[in-house]
Amino acid sequence: MAIEYLGLNSIEGPLVVVDGVRGAAYGDIVRFRTNRTHHKVGQIISIEGEHALIQVFDSTTGMSLENTHTTFTGKGMEIALGPDILGRTFNGLGKPLDGLGTIHAEVSRDVNGAPLNPVSRIYPRDYIETGFSAIDGLTTLIRGQKLPIFSGDGMPHNELAAQIAKQAKLGDGVDGEFAVVFAAMGVKHDVADYFRRSFEESGAMKHVTMFVNTADDPVMERLITPRMALTTAEYLAYDLGKHVLVILTDMTSFCEALREVSNAKQEIPSRKGYPGYLYSELATIYERAGIVKGKSGSVTQIPILTMPNDDITHPIPDLTGYITEGQIVLDRSVAGKNIYPPINVLPSLSRLMKDGIGEGFTREDHEDVANQLFAAYSSAIDARSLASVIGEEELSDLDKKYLAFGQSFEKEFVGQKADETRTIQDTLNLGWDLLRQFPKTELNRIDSKYLDKYYDDLTYSYHTPLKEGTLEEGER
Repeated sequence: MAIEYLGLNSIEGPLVVVDGVRGAAYGDIVRFRTNRTHHKVGQIISIEGEHALIQVFDSTTGMSLENTHTTFTGKGMEIALGPDILGRTFNGLGKPLDGLGTIHAEVSRDVNGAPLNPVSRIYPRDYIETGFSAIDGLTTLIRGQKLPIFSGDGMPHNELAAQIAKQAKLGDGVDGEFAVVFAAMGVKHDVADYFRRSFEESGAMKHVTMFVNTADDPVMERLITPRMALTTAEYLAYDLGKHVLVILTDMTSFCEALREVSNAKQEIPSRKGYPGYLYSELATIYERAGIVKGKSGSVTQIPILTMPNDDITHPIPDLTGYITEGQIVLDRSVAGKNIYPPINVLPSLSRLMKDGIGEGFTREDHEDVANQLFAAYSSAIDARSLASVIGEEELSDLDKKYLAFGQSFEKEFVGQKADETRTIQDTLNLGWDLLRQFPKTELNRIDSKYLDKYYDDLTYSYHTPLKEGTLEEGER
């Protein structure tokens, strides 16, 4: 039964204290009424005896100690869910922003989710095709995985996120419907409009659900937004059987909101002023991905975060790396070469990639081609360093080949047009095109049976099939 109290004990920033509270619990939703028309929502974040500390998901302007009516609902934050939630746009608290009215709800779910028994998880295997060669070929996203993107201020992570949401799809031969849940936290209005316009113009909006928290929205709302998105994804995956890709941008805004609330609560800070429970807060979000026994759907996560000062050792990317299964790193020096997406492939990795590629998943030669591309690009970086010391003309012929390979690899393999989508076959064929710059004897990471099958067969080419004799005899 909901109980209403009149008056507050104190107001400090987004936090209020109510005395004499009985029968309430941590995490319960609280509703405030300051007059007949103005309502606000909050959540209990601490209870000591009969004192309840409540964080308000709105500005506390207009609330007074004497005339504020407080109602304790006795239940946590919930979101109404139904099949028609796809194609809709909501704010961080699940209220419609598209003017299409409320959802015809089949169920209501607590946004904090339910603990998932690790024994009920299925190991991720099948891949998701994003259309980007640098991701699909070298850091393959596996269905049920959590693979973050580490970016920096001013980098094109918003464009990358929107393009992944528009063109991502299930791998070949995989049954099931695909859906995207997109959550934006602390973004500017023009960025929010860009996401909406991008999805609508491409026709992708029909299988996308958006949650948008803008920079001028209450900071408390930012803490709920990813949980709203993940609860929606779990409903689509485990109730409706869809394969759902969740894109969360920007997790740095979420962490900074957490720090702001922690400071308001006068908690003892940890690294860089963030609360000591930052790790567990991130884990409660990232761990809500996976495949569950007996369920036909899946939840895959791509959290995007901007590294403060491009520092990969900062607490946010550092802790994210501990929890997730790899990372895709956007590099400012690569972006400076006018390469999109500016992915630095050497520090990027996907820890689940090895079990979701190869014969029966992508193509039999995938792992060997990826290993050889990594090795060749690493040698190209070494050749650049050497050339900067002794001069390019002093390099050996082989080092000069690696130098040329590094340039073509960045421009042709990593770099793509903003509207270009490549299949996994396109990506692997392009990889072979680049590796044919070297003689067979230099490709020591590829099994001989794959060299015999793919190296000389120019039908496995991303470009227009080459004529015989295009490669010089000495390069074969």
